[in-house]
Amino acid sequence: MRASPTSMSQRSWSSMIPNIILGFFAILSIFPFYTVLISSFASFDAITSKKVYLFPTSFVLSNYKTILSQEQFFSSLGVTVFITVVGVSLNMFLSVTGAYALSKKQLPGRNLFLSMIIFTMFFNGGLIPWYLLVKNLGLIDSLFAMILPVGINTFYLIIMKNYFNSLPESLEESAKIDGANDIYILIKIIIPISAPFMATFALFYAVERWNEWYNSLLFIHSPSKVPLQILLRELLINFNTDIGSIGAAIRDSKSIYVQGVQMASVVVTSLPILFVYPFLQKHFASGIMVGSLKE
Repeated sequence: MRASPTSMSQRSWSSMIPNIILGFFAILSIFPFYTVLISSFASFDAITSKKVYLFPTSFVLSNYKTILSQEQFFSSLGVTVFITVVGVSLNMFLSVTGAYALSKKQLPGRNLFLSMIIFTMFFNGGLIPWYLLVKNLGLIDSLFAMILPVGINTFYLIIMKNYFNSLPESLEESAKIDGANDIYILIKIIIPISAPFMATFALFYAVERWNEWYNSLLFIHSPSKVPLQILLRELLINFNTDIGSIGAAIRDSKSIYVQGVQMASVVVTSLPILFVYPFLQKHFASGIMVGSLKE
């Protein structure tokens, strides 16, 4: 018996309504990014007319030229790239090896180690002991002050451990029968089959290292070792407080305005991560859900 056209039309509309609602909320979530982008290219007259928030009425590059013309921009960019590459490599090495070791139930003192690690998620020594520790390690005014103190994210470590626990034990048992040790199994078997899952956390770590500014604010004194985030922060402070090398003539010019430089700064700092996200987005949900399984 064939369905009537009316019932088919009702089913069609019922399936479209959720898509329409989700599309509406997707537009709402994208709109702030759209506003930031067009504001970064807007002139002073366009922003004061309040027409730029919906449709761009001007296109100027002076806001980006102000950022790129800073003497330390490319050196700070190099520092940020170094922190991201070296930091993520260290983060993944420590997290993967630590999580794999903690996933072994026969590890001596495993529960004690897990309890101590989980304890750090809720309690810490505070800012002053942390600063004294970094100072005693000789990391003050060193790029590694922005890498070593944040070598492991405890939350990511626990999720990775749970993921390794969810893998079939037969994979390792068959490899050990052939004479493979734990290091060989990790490198040749576990890591290859876990690549999408690890790519998710590599991106999480990359976002954290790319946006690094707090440790730099505490421990870095040399201008040549300042990351990009701190440089742009100082640039915006100079705009607002009339201090720095920009000059009153530029600040008073209608071709450059504070909000435009702020929006351009957001675009410059967000663009590299936005380019990477689409390639790894499909791994996010599956990676988090698999790693959140209980033992």
